[in-house]
Amino acid sequence: MMDENETLVMEFILLGFTNHPQLQFLLFVVFLGIYILTMVGNIGLIVVIWMNSHLHTPMYFFLGNLALTDACISTTVSPKMLLSFITHNKVISLSECMAQFDFFSFSVSTEAFILAAMAYDRYVAICKPLLYPVVMTNRLCSQLSLFSYVVGFLHAIFHVSLLFRLRFCHSNKIHHFFCDIMPLYKISCNDPSINILMVFIFSGSIQVFTILSILSSYTCILFAILKKKSQKGRGKAFSTCGAHLFSVSLFFGSALFMYVCPRSLQADNQDMMDSLFYTIIIPMLNPFIYSLRNKEVIEALRTALKRIILPK
Repeated sequence: MMDENETLVMEFILLGFTNHPQLQFLLFVVFLGIYILTMVGNIGLIVVIWMNSHLHTPMYFFLGNLALTDACISTTVSPKMLLSFITHNKVISLSECMAQFDFFSFSVSTEAFILAAMAYDRYVAICKPLLYPVVMTNRLCSQLSLFSYVVGFLHAIFHVSLLFRLRFCHSNKIHHFFCDIMPLYKISCNDPSINILMVFIFSGSIQVFTILSILSSYTCILFAILKKKSQKGRGKAFSTCGAHLFSVSLFFGSALFMYVCPRSLQADNQDMMDSLFYTIIIPMLNPFIYSLRNKEVIEALRTALKRIILPK
């Protein structure tokens, strides 16, 4: 039982990257630029897909959902971090901390399933092109999307509920730039072994399921591409899947390294660098990864800009 003289911590201090005042403004400018670029890229992609009827297909439907989850991940983390740079106030309340982790976990879990759904869409398009309109119906796309959001929501709520069994009384300093789950476990007064086990089981299960789904889809796609006699057909198929494969590698590579590697063997600074990659960098890169080599998106963007600049 907890000692009566111990005071429960009701607010935390996010230590972030540095305490040097000269670097705070520089970091603010850099991360503000990244956040603006992230939001313009992702929200812009959603608007372009919504405005252009030619992009109302399953592939772009899932791409729009991916852009939405990326925008949510960035918005969950960046505003609080930017505010701490300019106000030098790194304090976050317990309720704000739980809410931040809840939205972050929801967005990341949902994105994993959206990426798996996108891989299945590419599998049907390349391996069963004649059945594509029959299989990838609006109803199935909506069901896959809804499933992703529901499972993401339940996964986040589950871990947040388990966090409430912990008590924080020795330290309120979190060696991180947002309320991630592992740094919170490190400053818990009571044993977080059950929580860590649940993270390993549930988060691990989600990653294994989505990664195996993606690998299965792309194994079938690879064999289908190799059977194609036309060099042009192979090139088009590889081009279609290349952006998604790159995005999947970035997302799951950083997430696996962050949550599968033994936490005790990693320094706090290394934890922050890993988190920075999949919370800030990947959401910024994704809209450009999918757009720069996609002629349909580029053409739709040009059309949208013409409507704005040269209205009738």
